[in-house]
Amino acid sequence: MITFRQDDQADMGENMVTVNDRILQEVNEIRNRYHDARSCLLPTIYILQREVGWLSPGALQMVGELLNIPKATVKGVSTFYAMFNHQPMGRHLIQLCTNVACMIMGGEGLSDILKERYGLEPNRTSPDGRFSLVIMECIGACDKAPAMLVDTDLHGNLTGEGMIGILEGYT
Repeated sequence: MITFRQDDQADMGENMVTVNDRILQEVNEIRNRYHDARSCLLPTIYILQREVGWLSPGALQMVGELLNIPKATVKGVSTFYAMFNHQPMGRHLIQLCTNVACMIMGGEGLSDILKERYGLEPNRTSPDGRFSLVIMECIGACDKAPAMLVDTDLHGNLTGEGMIGILEGYT
């Protein structure tokens, strides 16, 4: 079991995060598949985000220490991909697509509906901590436009009412 700080501050209370033996075993199993530790950087970052919820500076440092890779390299890779979160997120992540297909099919007003219903702004978390919203350029579901991902669940052919009905199922 390894413990690290969630941020770069000296606070040693609630910002402490523990990586348990199960997580360490999962990282080691991935690492054993590759000759070069850099090859397992993305899956290791993903595991830490999945377990902690977001990638704090402390989490990035932990990844670097687990793989013996400089923290700057870990940060550079993690900030390149939109799938990694560098701020605390709500219990559920909404990724709303704004690509041309979704826009043409009526997706433009969906973010306004989220703002009105949940007080949810793009790249923010709702006041109750229930949802975080990220506007995505494309989620690869043009045949279901307009579409969104909630956590890992794909929802398509959205209307304002349909979207709210779907989100009410996420508590």
